[in-house]
Amino acid sequence: MRIKDENEGKFYEIEVTNEACEIRTLQRQYNSSLYERLALGREKDEVLRLASEGNVITKPQDIVKQPTVLEFLGLDEKAKYVESDLEIAIINKLQKFLLELDKGYLFEARQKHFIFSEDNYYVDLVFYNRILRCYVLIDFKIDKLTHQDLGQMMMYVHYYDRYEKLPEENPTVGILLCREKDDALVEITLLEDANIYASEYQLYLPDKKELQKKLKEWIEEGTDL
Repeated sequence: MRIKDENEGKFYEIEVTNEACEIRTLQRQYNSSLYERLALGREKDEVLRLASEGNVITKPQDIVKQPTVLEFLGLDEKAKYVESDLEIAIINKLQKFLLELDKGYLFEARQKHFIFSEDNYYVDLVFYNRILRCYVLIDFKIDKLTHQDLGQMMMYVHYYDRYEKLPEENPTVGILLCREKDDALVEITLLEDANIYASEYQLYLPDKKELQKKLKEWIEEGTDL
């Protein structure tokens, strides 16, 4: 692999050393622009740490990628599908989805059912991250993300914090994988400590040059995501 960017090259060297990953896994990480996607999901002063430390997970923001890439599902980008189709495809290829999620994930449940105030609710996927020592709830939205979607996830997270997590565990994290999101809407809807994140998903490998350009502009121009 010939990587021109020095920081990106150092990142993959550390990942190979620390994770002892196979060449296919490394190739997929590079082709899916893992470095750029992790960098775009972090604060600007933390980007350089990727080159010096690799993907070190210390807080919920570290597990969120922008975007999340699901090319391994084999779904047609232009075909019509519903959220359950996406969920079933992921369950059928759970091992690859866990690799995309990255480190420390343990699968717990699909369509996790709970009752609150006599109403029934279902969380699409429930994971536990042993590094962060917390539950991670994932919901799929095949359309543009709305404030109602964010509010629903907020309720799920609050429920898990109050009734599922143990006292010694860290607060629950909620991730909404959506087809399209408005960053301004997400920011104004959620409190800073909401522990809820939105990530657009793609059913194809991203344009690496486009992500590199976006990352460079974001760092140099000081614009917010």
